[in-house]
Amino acid sequence: MAKTLTPRLNCAALIMATAFSFAAPSLPARAETIIDVRTADAEMSAAIAHARETLPTFWASYEAPKPSETGHSLKVRFPTGGSRGEHIWMADVKKLPNGGYSARFANQPRDLPGKRVGDLVEFKQADISDWMFMRNGKIVGGETIKPLLKSMPKAEADALRARMEQP
Repeated sequence: MAKTLTPRLNCAALIMATAFSFAAPSLPARAETIIDVRTADAEMSAAIAHARETLPTFWASYEAPKPSETGHSLKVRFPTGGSRGEHIWMADVKKLPNGGYSARFANQPRDLPGKRVGDLVEFKQADISDWMFMRNGKIVGGETIKPLLKSMPKAEADALRARMEQP
């Protein structure tokens, strides 16, 4: 009998540490939360589509942040072979003259050999799968975080949900 392989995308999402580090740098470091999501996951695909549609909100704040807006981060997909990819939060985002972007890995890549947290990499807008920033201590954006909440321990999910700005 033939074995069917379902492609997966690795959402290496240091969700808790990323979210809390922007608003409360004095909190202790948290363990990385890595959640595997199937590439065919309809809820995650919809979250990525919505994040891409609302990317102008991110860029408006990035280019002219209010004093209460900090910690601008992008989640970027990096290919890992075949149709698979690792989606990972990036910090220290910069626009490049060639129309691309550069940023540093905000957490340790799992499936990108030779890459480490803090490494500077370049990417294109088509690689962006989500965005977020902090406003008055709340997470704005973070669309791909929402589908992952159901996979997290309840206490962590509730704490993160409380940190998210409601529209």
